[in-house]
Amino acid sequence: MTASAQTVPFSPGAGSIRQPFRLDYTPLPEVACRDWTRRAIELLETEAARSPDTPLLKLDVPELSGIDVYLKDESTHPTGSLKHRVARSLLLFAICNGRIGEGTPVIEASSGSTAVSEAYFARLLGLPFHAVMPRGTSDEKVAAIELHGGRCHFVDSSKAIYAEAAALAARLGGVYLDQFTYAERATDWRTDNIAQSIFGQMRSERHPVPDWIVMSAGTGGTAATIGRHIRYRHLPTRLCVPDAEHSVFYDSFVNRDAALTCERGSRIEGIGRPRVEPSFIPEVVDQMIKVPDVASLAAMRVLSRRLGRMVGGSTGTNFFGLCWIAGRMRDAGRAGSLVTLICDSGERYRNTYHDDAWMARAGFDTAADEARIEAFLEGGPSL
Repeated sequence: MTASAQTVPFSPGAGSIRQPFRLDYTPLPEVACRDWTRRAIELLETEAARSPDTPLLKLDVPELSGIDVYLKDESTHPTGSLKHRVARSLLLFAICNGRIGEGTPVIEASSGSTAVSEAYFARLLGLPFHAVMPRGTSDEKVAAIELHGGRCHFVDSSKAIYAEAAALAARLGGVYLDQFTYAERATDWRTDNIAQSIFGQMRSERHPVPDWIVMSAGTGGTAATIGRHIRYRHLPTRLCVPDAEHSVFYDSFVNRDAALTCERGSRIEGIGRPRVEPSFIPEVVDQMIKVPDVASLAAMRVLSRRLGRMVGGSTGTNFFGLCWIAGRMRDAGRAGSLVTLICDSGERYRNTYHDDAWMARAGFDTAADEARIEAFLEGGPSL
């Protein structure tokens, strides 16, 4: 409820030579609004307490003597991806900033995984949820959003999702969460974040402080959190951000030009963007590499075989970047540890990246790149 300003007389008291004046004020809003906010935050905190931390897996690669490889498995979250953390933070951020109240429609622009997680939290809070996404988003992600009560709105170009999400929020009288702007600021990079979890879980390992953490960029928010936490803790760990083909992050990083754009959208769902997102903070990144899509998908398939379960395409990008760094460490005779993330489960891509017929129709032939990556992991030439 919007309160109108009111005016009351004010007198300075007996014996004063000052004349009375009028004091403007607005009545306090309905107490029920604050009550809903309190209940909503309690629900989000309770959900977080129910959700255990994600595991840190050690990948057995004997041929990389002295180099230990770890995978932070974010697919074990209740909504199946890294975006579970981000979604909770974005909802909390909007609620605590007074942008969301009881019944407020929530809108997001997403390639799928963030929307799945936000739909889950919106249903928990009793809020209607709408996702704006590219038309090619996997059917499995669409089904997961709808399972949690969300509604999907499709656009033909990944560049159109921003304006359509903002317009939809205006039409519905709702709030556009805008992960691409707020992901890096909604998460506390000092404590209680994924970076702190990684370093805590590494504490008893042979090389407890990783030489590198490898994390690709969708919004750039997770990479920003990791990079900032590294600096906050005064750690020697470096951050590598492998970028997808048809994404502008790498070129922006090299040229230090945040105004760059590209026409095509990334074919690796969840990462790569046609513009430099506000949450991408290049100053906390130590190294970037550009990974061809076919190499990302080859690495995805190799890692899936080694784990005995499917991972997604963005995890393939991460794993290729880790292998690239591992090769250079091995060639230089350096020992140490490397960490990357399993962003989500490959089950979401069973009918796309993990389907040979779909891959052939999309023009992907990963056989040669899979062979190169397997050869490297067996002690062959660096990538």
